[in-house]
Amino acid sequence: MFFKNLSLIGFMGCGKSTVGKILAEDLNFIFLDLDNVIEYIQELSINDIFEKYGENYFRILESKVIDKVYDNKKCVFACGGGVFNKEENIRKIRQNSFVVYLFITAEEAYERLKYAKNRPLLAVKGDLKTRIAQILDGRKEIYESNCDLKIKVDGKSPGRIKEEIMNYLNSH
Repeated sequence: MFFKNLSLIGFMGCGKSTVGKILAEDLNFIFLDLDNVIEYIQELSINDIFEKYGENYFRILESKVIDKVYDNKKCVFACGGGVFNKEENIRKIRQNSFVVYLFITAEEAYERLKYAKNRPLLAVKGDLKTRIAQILDGRKEIYESNCDLKIKVDGKSPGRIKEEIMNYLNSH
């Protein structure tokens, strides 16, 4: 392959972890979910980290993890939805991987997340649909301007999404 690593970015619920696992298997790469790495290091769930220390603390941890794990090669990374909120994260990820943006519409994200209890950014008062649309709108441009490939995921199985990524990689 022509890249060291492959990173999946996108809004929560778009399938980064699910697609990442099967993609890593096809590429014979190691799969790493950055949120799982953070949970392992902290011995706390993402929810507990947010609740106990706040989002800013979590983002600092996230940047430290990115700085370390992106020195590896032959990995598929599932990045947290807010990972591109920091320029240093974008730079490290872009320098060390081929970036695939899994694009999900607000409507599809709502359907996938409406019963989720483990999403601290959605655990706020008010309309969930509106909250999802606000966060997604705030991140869409940064995702689009920092990816090598954009795949729309609405209505597609993880296997189909993986096939689209593999087809692209094999044809380039």
